[in-house]
Amino acid sequence: MTKASIEEMTRFFEAAFKGDRGALPVITLAESGHVIMKAPMGEQNMRPGGFISGPTQMALADHGAYTVIFTQLGITPMALTSNLNIDFLRPLQGETVTVDSKMIKLGRSLAVIAVEITGDSGKISSRATVTYALP
Repeated sequence: MTKASIEEMTRFFEAAFKGDRGALPVITLAESGHVIMKAPMGEQNMRPGGFISGPTQMALADHGAYTVIFTQLGITPMALTSNLNIDFLRPLQGETVTVDSKMIKLGRSLAVIAVEITGDSGKISSRATVTYALP
């Protein structure tokens, strides 16, 4: 059972993250410790050659990790990224990418989350480990 519903998380992100950031990812699955999101890509996400940029992929990994924390602790606005390590395995292309995030370890002060990002190929394009400091 998740501590925050898809609707609650979506409302939080819409209220908390305004401005010219492009479309927010759509949460398609939220279970305790596991979230899958679909993220629409636009011109602002591209680098030359039609590939999705590294900074976009890092932001998606961070967003996915933040969302996983909500499934186990409820909406926790003051959880903060303390480390993000990403491996770019192959170029990422697609109009919509999938972000699959899973809790590895939830402690009293830190949460560690694994994130896999895939595009049109269906193969993992990048894999991140994200650590969050918990309030």
